[in-house]
Amino acid sequence: MIAQLLAAAVALTAAQAPRVAPPTVSLPFPTGDVQTYNIINWDPNQLPRIYERSDQLPLTDDELTKLSQAGFEPAQLVKMIEERRCACDASADGLIRLKKAGVDKTVIAAVSRQGLAPNRELNLLVTLDFTGESRTAREAFLYFFVDDGDITRVFSANLPELLQRRNTHETMVDRSDIVIARTVRRIQLAGRVPLKTYGAHRVLVAASASPTLTHPSQLTAQERSKAQTYSFDYPRSSLQSLCRLTAGYRRDAVLAYKWNFEGSRFECEWN
Repeated sequence: MIAQLLAAAVALTAAQAPRVAPPTVSLPFPTGDVQTYNIINWDPNQLPRIYERSDQLPLTDDELTKLSQAGFEPAQLVKMIEERRCACDASADGLIRLKKAGVDKTVIAAVSRQGLAPNRELNLLVTLDFTGESRTAREAFLYFFVDDGDITRVFSANLPELLQRRNTHETMVDRSDIVIARTVRRIQLAGRVPLKTYGAHRVLVAASASPTLTHPSQLTAQERSKAQTYSFDYPRSSLQSLCRLTAGYRRDAVLAYKWNFEGSRFECEWN
């Protein structure tokens, strides 16, 4: 199991990361306001419960419009909304768009009444895997940057501090190789990432020796070469708003007391 997780952390292919674009390094991020967050005090127990996946996801504005234009009766659509909820734009502009599309007023009323609340943030689970019996990371800080309109949100973790304290973590042994057992220390952190804009966003994950970065442009050329960027679409509303970031570190072949940043994986799930 651990071998599979570590392989996913370093493979970095779009095929292994559904809903995530192939990792590339693209700059710049917004150069306006910056908001920084220290994630090492996040508590993995703070994540909300995971909704049971259903084959019938909440309806969307586009689906309601299509069903209405296909001749479904308003009473049928209202029943669907009551049973499945509606991940719709229930703002004044959203309701006006439904009306202009010919959606019946009783259906629009049901959207206003049953529509899911708009997303204000996404829940993020960060998993850090350290393979090998080392003591510290070569690059002491892990960063991930998120573009949010004209704001760059900067999340950082001080790895030496994180590794030296008592965390919610477990030490496991990967026995996929019957000859060599590899010790893997896993630390998980969970928190909320505020986002004010919907639609496409970019995430850049990088390891750095600098403790004071506020923008991806401040990364060195070498740090950029090892960084990965991902893209995701942030829905206006959803039952679940959960993203997962996994970063893998491996024992250095020469400096055995240090871990090297091997790569990351990022994916989101909306339900």
